[in-house]
Amino acid sequence: MNADKLVCIVDDDASVRDAISLLLGLKGYDCRNYDSGQSFLSSPPNRPCCVVLDLKLGDMSGLEVQEQIKSRHLPFEIIFLTAFADVDVMRNAFINSAVDFLEKPVVMEQLLPALEKSFYRLKQIEDQQSMEQRLETLTPREKEILQVITQGLTHRQIGAMLGISPRTVEVHKSRIMDKLGVKTLAELIKKSIRPTPP
Repeated sequence: MNADKLVCIVDDDASVRDAISLLLGLKGYDCRNYDSGQSFLSSPPNRPCCVVLDLKLGDMSGLEVQEQIKSRHLPFEIIFLTAFADVDVMRNAFINSAVDFLEKPVVMEQLLPALEKSFYRLKQIEDQQSMEQRLETLTPREKEILQVITQGLTHRQIGAMLGISPRTVEVHKSRIMDKLGVKTLAELIKKSIRPTPP
């Protein structure tokens, strides 16, 4: 169930890396270990992942790694680990969309929910990107009709507004739903709304 969920553990302490990867491996997660921020950034995964990131690394800080991830627009969510947390550091991490900030030694009862939140976020982003790609396949007329449909108008009202028959509106609506992969009007409206990123 978790085999497709990649967790990258970036920590300069081998015992921490090994312990976390062992425990997460037993839960079915796909784990990769990195001993420095640079080693992670020089060969980042080519798919979305959750990064369990130590705040105090030997070569660079976890916040610097986070900045690099953000500036490169990499599809990664970050959970920070630290024994030296302070409010300013936490605030900076959360401003840059960190999922959580956990103290060492790591408690699995805290790490597992943070991971689930990370992968939920990644799934939301993936779904939204997929829907945006599907929306781009709509013709200008279909986009126009979709916009009016989401305002709650009937086929007859839409037809009168656009100068086409209600039957033509229905045909366009059917094509829109096929292209967007939805089966009900509720799904259509929900999928067409572009949420604000978390």
